[in-house]
Amino acid sequence: MRKTKPKKRILLPDPKYHDVQVTRFVNNLMLQGKKSIAYSIFYDAIDIIGEKMKDSEQAPIDIWKKALENVTPQVEVKSRRVGGANFQVPMEVRPERKISLSMKNMIVFARKRSGHSMAEKLAAEIMAAYNNEGAAFKRKEDMHRMAEANKAFAHFRF
Repeated sequence: MRKTKPKKRILLPDPKYHDVQVTRFVNNLMLQGKKSIAYSIFYDAIDIIGEKMKDSEQAPIDIWKKALENVTPQVEVKSRRVGGANFQVPMEVRPERKISLSMKNMIVFARKRSGHSMAEKLAAEIMAAYNNEGAAFKRKEDMHRMAEANKAFAHFRF
């Protein structure tokens, strides 16, 4: 958009946990407008986490929030063309983008997992992220490593 920034849409909290972040996650999880299916996948995944991690004193929704926090990147690299050469310039990630990246990474890597249902795959990815492992966590570590390797170009920030 050239002129004005688009208005932020206000999301309604989800019906079960009354949390806007859950709604945002479900919207990212949703395919072809099937929101009720996306909700059932998410809630089933949370139930699976609750069963598998009974010994943990935390609620399954708190485990999910901690897992999201664990896969949230703080820095990323962006390409910047300076004098005919492309540099990977490390940049701090905006707060809105942090949440978006963490959710999308978790969903993408959950889809790539092997398993029977999407709920099982998502639950497995959430539990892995909670324990600081899994593909989504590795992706965050790779982003941080790239930024660390290219911090010499940090003065090219725009």
